[in-house]
Amino acid sequence: MPRSLYLLLSAAFLIGEACAAPTFANPLVSQRADPQVTLHADGYYYYTATVPEYDRIEVRRARTLDALSTAEARVIWRRHASGPMSRNIWAPELHPIDGKWYLYFTAGRADAPMDIRLYVLENASANPLEGEWIERGQLKTGWESFALDATTFTVRGQRYLAWTQTPPAAGKHLTAVYIAKMASPLAITGPATMLTAPHYAWEKVKFDVNEAPAVLVRNGRVFMTYSASATDANYALGLLTADEGADLLDAGAWTKSPTPVFRSSEATGQYGPGHNSFTTTPDGKTDILVYHARNYRDIVGDSLHDPNRHTRAQAIRWRADGTPDFGVPVADAGR
Repeated sequence: MPRSLYLLLSAAFLIGEACAAPTFANPLVSQRADPQVTLHADGYYYYTATVPEYDRIEVRRARTLDALSTAEARVIWRRHASGPMSRNIWAPELHPIDGKWYLYFTAGRADAPMDIRLYVLENASANPLEGEWIERGQLKTGWESFALDATTFTVRGQRYLAWTQTPPAAGKHLTAVYIAKMASPLAITGPATMLTAPHYAWEKVKFDVNEAPAVLVRNGRVFMTYSASATDANYALGLLTADEGADLLDAGAWTKSPTPVFRSSEATGQYGPGHNSFTTTPDGKTDILVYHARNYRDIVGDSLHDPNRHTRAQAIRWRADGTPDFGVPVADAGR
C-alpha cells in the first residue's frame, strides 16, 4: 500500500481504532520479568520469561493473553550445577523457525555469575511443552564479552539476530545493541553492526545501558525498541526506526528517538517498564506490547534481586504518520 494512502486510512480510522482497543487483566503473570510471547499458527500464545530465582526456563501456553496467568508453567530446562549455563538464567525467547522451536537465553557461570553469554536450545516437537530440548551451545557473536538478550526476526526473507553486548574496546562496562544476519538459527554470518549505545542522559541513569531489543515490522518500516538505564524506576524504552527496504546492517539507516517512548508513570502506578516483546490479537489486527514493570518506585537493595517485575500487556495505537504510540503503562486491573 502506498504510504500516502496508508496515512489517509490511518487518520480516518484513528478514532474507531482507539474505541476498539482491547484491554487486559494486568498483571498477566506475577514475578516474571523479560516477557516474550509468540502467537503461533496453532492459535496458542506461547510465553516465556525470566523467573526470579534465575535458575530455570519455563514455557506456558494459552488461547488468550489473560489465560496465561493460570496456564501450566512447564519447566523445560534447568541450569547446570557448574560451568557454562550454571547461573543467571535470563531473558529466554522462544521462536518457531523452519519447523522447529529455538529458545535463546542468557547464562553465566557459578564461578563468574556476571560473565554471561548467549545460548540456544532446540526442540523438534510441534508443541514446545513436549518433546526433547537439546542444548545447542553458545551462540557466538564474533568476540567474547558480556552478552545477553538475543532476539531474532525476518525482513524480506532475511533472518537477523539482534542482541546486547559490551563493545570489544569499551574501556568500561556498558552495553550496546547489535545486529547481524543469521546463517542458521544457531549462527550469525558476516560482521555485527552496533545500532545503538547509551548516548542520552536518560539512557545512563546509574548504568550505561542499551539492551533487550524487540522488533515490530509495520507500515513499510522496522521498529526496534530497546531498554535503557538501571532496572529500577529509571528503566525505559527507546526506539530505533529504519525503512523496511534499507540495509539494516547500516547503522546510518536507523533513526534513534532522542527521548524515551515508554517510561514510568506515577499517575498509573507503574515503574520501570521495559524489556518488551510484541504480539497481536488472535485476528492479527491489533498490535500488543508485552513488557514488565513494578507497581512501586522504591526498591530495597539491588533492583536485580527484587522479584516483583510483573508481566503486563497493552494495545499499541498507531499515529497517522504510521509510527507507534505506546502511550503510558496502564494501571493494574482494579486500581
